[in-house]
Amino acid sequence: MFIGQQPKDTILEDYARYVNPGRVSVFKQMGLDFVVGRREGVWMWDVDDSHRLLNCRCSGGVFNLGHRPPRVVKAVKAALDEIDVSDHMLLDETRAVLGRRLAEVTPGDIQYSTFSPGGAEAIDVAIKLARGYTQRPGIISVKKGYHGHTGFALATGEDSFRGKFGPMPPGFSKVPFGNADALEAHVSEETAAVIIETIPATAGILIPPDDYYPRVRRACDAHGAQLIIDEVQAGLGRTGRLWAIEEWDVVPDIIVIGKGMSGGIDPMSATCHRPHLDAFFQQNPFIHLSSFGGAALGCVAAMAMLDQTTEPGFMEHVQAMGDRFEAGFVELQSRHSIVAGWRRRGLMIGFEVKDPRMGVAMSAVLAQNGVPAVFADHRPTTIQIMPPLIIQSEEVDFVLEALDRALAFLTDHPEMLAMVSQVAARLGL
Repeated sequence: MFIGQQPKDTILEDYARYVNPGRVSVFKQMGLDFVVGRREGVWMWDVDDSHRLLNCRCSGGVFNLGHRPPRVVKAVKAALDEIDVSDHMLLDETRAVLGRRLAEVTPGDIQYSTFSPGGAEAIDVAIKLARGYTQRPGIISVKKGYHGHTGFALATGEDSFRGKFGPMPPGFSKVPFGNADALEAHVSEETAAVIIETIPATAGILIPPDDYYPRVRRACDAHGAQLIIDEVQAGLGRTGRLWAIEEWDVVPDIIVIGKGMSGGIDPMSATCHRPHLDAFFQQNPFIHLSSFGGAALGCVAAMAMLDQTTEPGFMEHVQAMGDRFEAGFVELQSRHSIVAGWRRRGLMIGFEVKDPRMGVAMSAVLAQNGVPAVFADHRPTTIQIMPPLIIQSEEVDFVLEALDRALAFLTDHPEMLAMVSQVAARLGL
């Protein structure tokens, strides 16, 4: 028994006393003192079993297959009879099997994989590899992008995340997302890599112009820079394709994947690269080490996840559910004047309202209506709607009905905006 061993009030007190009191305070201020208890598929129940939520936050894609996906759980349970996390310094069969599978499904001639526990560390590996291979310092990212909270990953981001930690490493610069002219003007012989989220989520689920990625690829090639594509959130079926970058028919030098790699069961990410870059690792085979990178149990979970995600009909289902959401958005916009529009690829959705304060408020009111979904940090008018990819038609309708109620409530209760201003200040918005 791991759920409900203590009363909910005791859990909240212990979390505040021993883990993160500030976070508990913010959630209570928003009326979201929910403690995850039972969880299954698209649903999470409060620890006291009083109510349930349909998870449209999905931890950015960790729960692409829902909570406790049976196929992944079964595989990991069976593996526990034979293996453990494995020694990261030694050769391991599960890493070899997963590496071969990733080489089969990743774009173009991408062949090699370096495994990490989480996406930010995998981004660090990508940047280290690009710098080591090119012997150049320059890393270009995009404004309002997000690649994680660790060393080099943090240096690519905005000051709202990195500013409180002092000076960042030199060599990092940013250009606007979707502006190929600005990027072409910025890439030089000092550029080791350009790093971009295929569809930047924290920036508001932004969709670039059709010619953007082909031009980025050509600019990198012209200067010998490496193109790093971050698919930690957009990859593994989220957009209705296995890889979002496939829409633009571009092969990056490095693709970074994570979150959904875990199957929602065991932390896992990968930095996958083309053959020319492996010259650096062949010369320095132990230059990057990670105690839990490519843990054997994580490899088993990732293989089970890939088996399900690549089976016939999976991507078609993602597209169909995305279409159902979009039809519902059309109806919502016709009835609610505060709806500004939406941006979508598959089930990666940015739902836009006209007032940024209402965007922040929507996170609270939606959760109170049974659907947790977070606003975009760098574009608070956008609600990120990222449900599990296994969501069914009736569950899409549940989300749409919750949106309808939340929009009506915020229209009728403008006093909510005062509370939003206080919470926004706590969040640094």
